Amino acid sequence: MTMHTSKIVAFALLAIAAPLAAQAPPAKGNPKDTEVWTPEPKVVTPGATDAAPPSDAVVLFDGKNLDQWITVKDKSPAQWTVANGVMTVNKNGGGNIETKRSFKNYQLHIEWKVPENITGSDQARGNSGVFLASTGAGDAGYELQILDSYNNKTYVNGQAGSIYKQAIPLANPNRKPGEWQTYDVIWTAPKFNDDGSVKTPAYVTVIFNGVLVQDHYELKGETLYIGKPVYKKYDSAPIKLQAHGDKSEPISFRNIWVRDLP
Repeated sequence: MTMHTSKIVAFALLAIAAPLAAQAPPAKGNPKDTEVWTPEPKVVTPGATDAAPPSDAVVLFDGKNLDQWITVKDKSPAQWTVANGVMTVNKNGGGNIETKRSFKNYQLHIEWKVPENITGSDQARGNSGVFLASTGAGDAGYELQILDSYNNKTYVNGQAGSIYKQAIPLANPNRKPGEWQTYDVIWTAPKFNDDGSVKTPAYVTVIFNGVLVQDHYELKGETLYIGKPVYKKYDSAPIKLQAHGDKSEPISFRNIWVRDLP
């Protein structure tokens, strides 16, 4: 047998032996040793549709009133308009609104709409935002941007679905102005040490009109219009909706609910 033939035979034997070597030996022991039976997950009754609130949700807006919301500036009752099952930013006053309740880790569902007759361009085209944790007056907190980004060019870390000035969305699934848009959000609040330093950062996952646009993104801090994001210690916080104050037609919202997560 030549040296060349010997190599061919050796490779053939290895090819046959490799699958045999990869097979795991028969498992020994009792399969029940790795079965976990308790504690059982709580039973949650889903909504009639994917958008409807499940049985353990806190309904923040059901189309009837603003009982769950207050004005950020002075904590007075929210002054936005409610009509036909929809609440709309009040351009003539009221400013930002936030939930009466505070939240830490949660699942949020919210639907929003830019008017069909929207005007303007760039950031002045249906600008608003969902502040996932409202940590102070004005625009303090962590902002998930709302904007008409359907054929509207702007900086990509400021378009709809972005974590404003931080995270560029993975896709642009915007529907046309006049059509309802949906955000489904998983928010993991940051944790802080006693001295105010960050123990674990905040994370967010965002599904926009059924499309993943933020995949467990690690935030660098709170939203800042100018400068780099920074963290500020807090425990739990309200959810805030922004009245941006630009001249474009006001944004509307409907079907808002939240689930506390452990």
